[in-house]
Amino acid sequence: MKVALVHDWLIHMRGGEKVLEALAQMYPDATIYTLFYNRSRLSPYLKERTIKASFLQYIPGIRRFYRWLLPILPWAISTLRIDPEVRLVISSSHCVAKGIRIPEGAFHICYCHTPMRYVWGFSEEYFGKVPVVLRPILNFLLRRLREWDRKTSGEIRPDSACRQGVHQFVANSYHVRDRIGQYYRRQAEVIYPPLAKKFYHAVGEPEDYYLVVSALVPYKRVDVVIEAFNGLDRKLLIVGSGPCEKACRKLRTSSNIFFLGPLPPSELRKIYSGARALIFPTEEDFGIVPLEAQACGTPVIAYAKGGALESVKSGTFFDQQTPEAIRNAVREYEKLSFDRERTAMAVEGFDERVFNDQMRKLIQTCLAMTKSEHVAC
Repeated sequence: MKVALVHDWLIHMRGGEKVLEALAQMYPDATIYTLFYNRSRLSPYLKERTIKASFLQYIPGIRRFYRWLLPILPWAISTLRIDPEVRLVISSSHCVAKGIRIPEGAFHICYCHTPMRYVWGFSEEYFGKVPVVLRPILNFLLRRLREWDRKTSGEIRPDSACRQGVHQFVANSYHVRDRIGQYYRRQAEVIYPPLAKKFYHAVGEPEDYYLVVSALVPYKRVDVVIEAFNGLDRKLLIVGSGPCEKACRKLRTSSNIFFLGPLPPSELRKIYSGARALIFPTEEDFGIVPLEAQACGTPVIAYAKGGALESVKSGTFFDQQTPEAIRNAVREYEKLSFDRERTAMAVEGFDERVFNDQMRKLIQTCLAMTKSEHVAC
């Protein structure tokens, strides 16, 4: 059976890309389809895979301004043509990947990291600074994107001429499953993202600093952590990069806050292992970063909303995304005691072997049901 994998874009290795890598290892002969990619920023395994991109790949500098092209991304994904012999399409989607056109007779499973957050619930975080005069245009575009997103979430019927849609949704958390039900009116199975437990383990001794590992984008709320630690006599390390990096650096007034930029996995493992705690301030869909930190023995201080309620097994929570709430949470955390070995053991159920087993069982069940339907017809 020929398989195709689809991902929105491939320009870094974050949680969604780690899911794609796990799927690619399950299907080593599958071609990967994406809007555009930067092979140099991918893992060694994905670098060697066959990747087919849309016409956006050939636009100079696309990786710097692609967010401004959001209104045309649904059309761009529809221009990708999957090999007609493919019988199983697995999309790893947080934006438009699920809207790809599939070959006739193929089965489409969407591993949904989140319904498109730009248009469902987080538009203010992304577009809050758009001038008032442009708001009517923005609202029109967002409304059209919501219509497209809901349309391509619908189930493909055997007698339908439309080849855009999803047969089976898989959510990366119960939080996202609920969002899929709310916005798409579809049911989804929950399979947590894979944790590379063999790789992420404690190395070295704990040190005296707190840690943020995050893309520097609006909804991640790294700005609130910086403001919190400006008023704390604590060391904070920030790992990651993104369009908000310059603004985040301007917020820093404490000499104890350091920006390390992106780090390779081996260095990140050391940073995780040495941290006093990971600060996780975002309402995340799931959150692979807290799992990696805990696997290295480091507890998490997390915002008590979203996927963190499922992924944080060792640590403490705060209820508001404010500097004062984070400062209070840090002070309360320091009164508690955590065993680092138990912290690592608490996330063993998220191991990549569990992900592989659950995905294989789901795929086998879906394909068996499809075969039965064809026989009945």
